[in-house]
This record gives sequence, C-alpha cells and structure tokens, in this order.
Amino acid sequence: MHESTPSPSAPEPDVGYFGPDSVAWRLHRDPALLVGGLRALLIQALEPRAMAGVAQFSQFREDPWGRLERTSAFVSTVVFGSRAEADALGARVRKIHGSVRGFDAFGRHYTADDPELLMWIHAVEVHSFVDAYRRFSAPLSNADADRYVDEMAISGELVGIEPEALPRSMSDLREYFATVRGLAVTPEAIEGLKFIVAPPMPLALRPLWTVPVLGAFATLPRFAREMYNVPWPAVATPPLRASLWALGRIANRILPGPPAYRDAIARLSATPTA
Repeated sequence: MHESTPSPSAPEPDVGYFGPDSVAWRLHRDPALLVGGLRALLIQALEPRAMAGVAQFSQFREDPWGRLERTSAFVSTVVFGSRAEADALGARVRKIHGSVRGFDAFGRHYTADDPELLMWIHAVEVHSFVDAYRRFSAPLSNADADRYVDEMAISGELVGIEPEALPRSMSDLREYFATVRGLAVTPEAIEGLKFIVAPPMPLALRPLWTVPVLGAFATLPRFAREMYNVPWPAVATPPLRASLWALGRIANRILPGPPAYRDAIARLSATPTA
C-alpha cells in the first residue's frame, strides 16, 4: 500500500483584522456611520492642536472632499482591507504624521504623532460610530459595543498608539473623556464647521446632504453644542431619526454596504477553498 501524499492545503481567506463575524464589519457597512463620521469631525476639531495640523498641513481648503475621502479610506481599509493593506496604510500615515508639526491658535507647539492627539482622534471616532449606529440604525448591546471598542484598538495601534494605552470598552472611553482638557473653538474649527454645513456640491444634492449633517448636530454632546453655539430642539430628534433610518434602509437595498465592504466580500469569495 502506498501512503497517500497529502494535498497542499488551500490558502486561508484573507479576512483582514476583523472579518464577517466582527462587530466592526456590522457597523461599518451601515450608512448611519456617515453621521458618526461627521459627528467625529465636529468634536475632533475642538482640539486646537489637532485642528491646526489639519488646517496647516492638509489640502482641506483646496480639496476638502479629497481630505474627507482619505480619512474615510483609512477607516474602511483597516476594517475591510487585508492585513497587508491595513499595515501599509498605517505605515504611510505614521510617516506623514512624523513630518507634521507647528503651533496652534494659542501658540502651543504640536506634532501630529503626539500620542495625546492620536488618542483624542481615535477615541472620538470610535465613540461617534457607536453612537450613530445606536441612534440611527439598530440596537447594539453593551457587550457588542465593548467588543467593537476592543476590535477598533487596532486602528489606534496602526497610527502609533501603544496597545496598552488604548481604550478597550465603552467604560474606558468614558473614563478617557473625563480627563480631556484644553478644548476650544478656534477659527480653524469654525472653518471646518462651515464646510460640513455647506460643502461645495451641486444645489440639487444639498437637501440630501442636510439630513446626515442634522444627524451629526443632533448627536453632539452638550459641551460641543454649547461651544459651537448650535442649539438643538429635542422635539426635532424623533422625525430626524425616522428619516435617517428610512434612508439607511433604502441605501442598503440599493447598495448593500460601502465599496470597501463589497470589495472584501469579493476578495473572500475569490479565495480557493479545500
């Protein structure tokens, strides 16, 4: 009897850092996270050093949509891309951050790779995505919210935050936010606010854009709303929530998930199986 030669095993599908069973995939395929992204930008801009870096070194004024697209591409690549793609983009971001330094509106020196600033951007972003999903898409259990925060720690690691410093639960995020000081509304923050409210786009698209913008304002924490001086009538929240939920369901029927999600499904489907 001849011993059979084991056939080479099929390559494992490259699910990236998360994969279809992750909470990250569930959240980031949902249109509600556009609201979360806008909310995050408004809150992040209240850190004068972080906003100074955007205003002084990015092409925010010349190419605002390009700036937003690059920010969105980082998140979508980390969530849906292969590990190699996420690692490469993280290395690129760290290299860029290493050359971004200057002074904010108050004359304070900053560097884009300052762990304090990186943590602010990361924490606000993660919290905003959870908040938007819960308000405008579907329920999310506390356990799954904690799992999401823990999953998304990899995005913080990829930009240079030490793993042990990253929040791993919603409770960790709340504890972190309680320590934050020095927020302010600078001219650069107002400039960012104006762009979000009225970006360059065809007039026909403005009413559609207004809906997620209002969602972002509706979900701002009280301190941010007061700093920007943008009061929000509570009576407007229920109809807005209904509108955003309906738009999200329509969007999911037309295009089931963002391009990065669809690319990830195609990548996994193309992987040979044993």
